[in-house]
Amino acid sequence: MKVKTSRFGDLEVDNKDLINFKEGILGFENLKNFFLVDPGDQTLILWLQSTENPTVAFPVIEPNIFLTDYSVSLLPVEMNSINIQSMNETQVYVILTIPQVVTEMTANMKAPIFINSKSRDARQIVLQDNKLEVKFAMYAALKKHIVKLVSDDSVRTRRSANQAEEAVDSTEAHRVRPVKRESSPEVN
Repeated sequence: MKVKTSRFGDLEVDNKDLINFKEGILGFENLKNFFLVDPGDQTLILWLQSTENPTVAFPVIEPNIFLTDYSVSLLPVEMNSINIQSMNETQVYVILTIPQVVTEMTANMKAPIFINSKSRDARQIVLQDNKLEVKFAMYAALKKHIVKLVSDDSVRTRRSANQAEEAVDSTEAHRVRPVKRESSPEVN
């Protein structure tokens, strides 16, 4: 299906990549259908793009990328709401707030998004753990992780050029990519 977005232009999205939020996202309860966009940069930040409103896209990231000991547990009723039996059946993302001063970026660790890996049912769940922050300052940890990834020459030097190209081709096949950009995207 073809989806118009204000940030990425027109995108071609496979139905298997659609994510359904029965209850919507906090503050956006009327929007139910989304998909993940990988802009292809080195930030590891994805965008949860609405199929129903071209201007609504949330920057998201897997919390274990910058906080390796992040673990959550759900109540049985919460697990049932997205049809899972264990946390191994989910993908977990946190919504980011990216202000003008990017070093002040925060992640909402208190209300992550859980996506059933098979059915693509999803829900944003406010966790009961009072230690989790709504505005967790995560820029320094993310930057440290990105620098570690980019500067790991041992991986690059052991691969032949063909292996690297095959890996890129394989990764590209799994990304939702912009079909056409009509104008420069704005970051809100």
